Parts: sequence; structure tokens; C-alpha cells
Amino acid sequence: MKENSTMKEMMEEERPYEKCARFGASNLTDIELLAVLLRTGTRGETSLSLAEKLLHPVFSQEGILNIHQWTLEQLLRVKGIGKVKAVQILCLSELAKRLSKATAQTGLNFSTPSSIAQYYMEDMRHGRQESMKLLLLNTKTRLIGETNISKGTVNSAVISPRELFVEALQKNAVSIILLHNHPSGDPAPSRDDILITKRIQEAGMLIGIELLDHIIIGNNCYVSMREKKLI
Repeated sequence: MKENSTMKEMMEEERPYEKCARFGASNLTDIELLAVLLRTGTRGETSLSLAEKLLHPVFSQEGILNIHQWTLEQLLRVKGIGKVKAVQILCLSELAKRLSKATAQTGLNFSTPSSIAQYYMEDMRHGRQESMKLLLLNTKTRLIGETNISKGTVNSAVISPRELFVEALQKNAVSIILLHNHPSGDPAPSRDDILITKRIQEAGMLIGIELLDHIIIGNNCYVSMREKKLI
């Protein structure tokens, strides 16, 4: 298809909407699926070419995962993307994360690091900054609360055991699990990760709240410090 051609000039079976209706959504490419959701293009540009710009921008080779990287401000700078389309794309990203999380919830077990990592994977792996999440558990190892503790570099200067355990004591938690992401995609724990984890573990022993694990989320992978015998 030429860049300046319109949807009307395409054969009907090649148009994404008609192709989906005739052959099913599974037969559409990523670009075609997004084009159907965008619905319309702009002057001199089809919804297909707009979708290609969003999924394959010059600054990233992530393909469909680029949907999670766009901010409202960045989208509004793309020719042909107005506020309505920008909001639709942000909602599509959030819906995809929630669908993934809901699917993972069926196998969620807070005594199994792999199921915890899978449940929080889509929430955390796309972050551009490191962020830490605190999970609060009761005597039956069931979740009674979760909270975001920090954003930025996770180290001893940013995270203090005091703020973690104030939250845990307020919720009557008997054990906690920490999660944080590595934007690089590599979940291998840093020296700071290990040091702050040991500090939190020691503080928890003093007040009777056990640190069960510290899980680091990478790009579709994770490291459990409990499994690695680092705690």
C-alpha cells in the first residue's frame, strides 16, 4: 500500500475492520489490530500508517510492547494523534495490563515466588524507573494490603525499614514481601538490593514481622532472593 493511499482505495478484504469481520481478529497483524481501534487516520495518512508509527517508532524496537511506553504528552506530538486517540491508546495499555493480571490471579499463591512475579509482571516490567511495592500478609499468608513504597533508585538512602514496618504494623501484618523492578530488564540483584534487603530482614526479626521474600522483576523474568538464598 502506498503511503498516501486511503482505506477506501484498498480492496475490501485488505481493510483491517472488514478483514477482522470476515476472517477473525486472530488473522490480523499487530498493526492491523491497532488500526481497527484507532478507527480513522488523518489527512494523507491512514489508520494503518498511524498504527505503524506507534508500534514501530524510530526510537524503539519493542514492537507491540511500545504501547506501554507512550505517555500522553508523547502521543500528542505524533501527527494524526489527537487527545481522543491518545486517551484511547493509554486505556488500551491499561486494559492489557489488567487482563494479564486477571489471568495470572487464578494461579496466585503468595508462598510461590513464580506466581507472585507473574501476577505483578505487567504492572512493573514496563516501568522506566525503579519502584518498590510492599505486600502485607496475614497469618495464613493471604494478602491484606499492598502499597507503593518508592519510585526512583531503590537503595538504602531512599528506603528505610522504618517506613515499611510502620505500614505493616498499622495493617496488623505478620509477614511482608517486597517487589521492585529493574528497568534494564535484567533482574539480577545489585549490591544495594542485597544490602537493603538484609537491613529490612533484620529489622523485621526484631519486631516480629518476617520478610518472606524480595522479588525483582525484569523483562518477563524475575529473581527471588529467597530462592537464591540471599535471605
